[in-house]
Amino acid sequence: MKKQLVAALIGVNMSAVAQAATPSMEEMWQLIQQQQSEIAALKSQLNKSNSRITETEVMTEATISAVEKLSLAPTSSATTFGGYGEMHYNNLERDDGAASKDELDFHRFVMFTGHQFSDSVRFFSELEVEHSVAGEGKKGEIELEQAFIEWDFAAHHRAKAGLFLLPIGILNETHEPETFYGTERNNVEKNIIPATWWEGGAAVSGELGSGFSYDAALHSGLYLAPGKYEPRDGRQKVSEAKADDMAFTGRLVYRGIPGLELATSLQYQSDVSQGTHVEAIDGTLFEAHIAWQQDNIQVRGLYARWDFDKAINNASFTLGADEQTGFYIEPSYRVNDQLGLFARYSQWDNLAGDSLNSETEEFNVGLNYWLHQNVVFKFDYQNQDAPGETGFDGFNLGMGYSF
Repeated sequence: MKKQLVAALIGVNMSAVAQAATPSMEEMWQLIQQQQSEIAALKSQLNKSNSRITETEVMTEATISAVEKLSLAPTSSATTFGGYGEMHYNNLERDDGAASKDELDFHRFVMFTGHQFSDSVRFFSELEVEHSVAGEGKKGEIELEQAFIEWDFAAHHRAKAGLFLLPIGILNETHEPETFYGTERNNVEKNIIPATWWEGGAAVSGELGSGFSYDAALHSGLYLAPGKYEPRDGRQKVSEAKADDMAFTGRLVYRGIPGLELATSLQYQSDVSQGTHVEAIDGTLFEAHIAWQQDNIQVRGLYARWDFDKAINNASFTLGADEQTGFYIEPSYRVNDQLGLFARYSQWDNLAGDSLNSETEEFNVGLNYWLHQNVVFKFDYQNQDAPGETGFDGFNLGMGYSF
């Protein structure tokens, strides 16, 4: 019932907008007001039919309706701009008292640029400044995280080529600060997957029906130089990247039940040393996650595991690097439109292949306060246990936005 109502609304709007002349700013505002009325009507009809719909679904359908209206209406420019940013304050002390982290950092400033060439061909890019100042001897970097052409080659199926984020995990593709809890991105997706992770290549994606969608990509891969073994150190960021050995990533997602997302990803690369080691070191990444929302309650959980050829132990002189694993579970509760509370338990180990106690555990608890749905302030406390009492305990503060 819900999908039929949404389809009917979109169909009427598309027909009306397609026949319209170039809208003025006043007419654009009227379109937005009309869309809000249609959302209210949709909710009313769904309630009458005893359908259950989550806040996330309503927002998604509203966005789809608005985007389709505006993209079909002729405009003076097909180029769009956007962006996001976040600033962090970390007040942390190491368990052994040897070091502390007490710093303020404008972690990311990102600008999006997109262009619609036609109904089926578009461009998207993402340019980022990290740590505020970049240059020789500075702590920051300027990074091109996305720059690709996308083409709708068939109904419900798309292809893209260029530089893009890999379809792995929960945060790698969607990491605007208001979309997740915690000041910092979780350490499992950071150290095991490792987000944010982009590569250059080509990909296809689409919907398979019955709530299933897919992604498949052939792209540049990791390069783990001698002495390096953590996947995060192997990201080449498509900067004169070694391409002796490419990688493949595939993902299957299920969203057929309101409020639920189930997904699994697999990546394979036949030599993460890119031909620089005497033996090829193949690597396979498996990832699975769940994101479930019921009314004001949400639960996220993720598991990720790398299996490398045992030759990596010799190449890096680090025993145990052939297995690297991590998982986390994160329940949260949305008190109201502005306040949300969360807790997270996570564990990760980049040397899981040995028999030593090398995993790191972390517990986080905190809150997000949304001043606006796209403007958020964050607080969280962390307690971290790491080998050799090197874990950091303390609190983090953050602010973020997107537009």
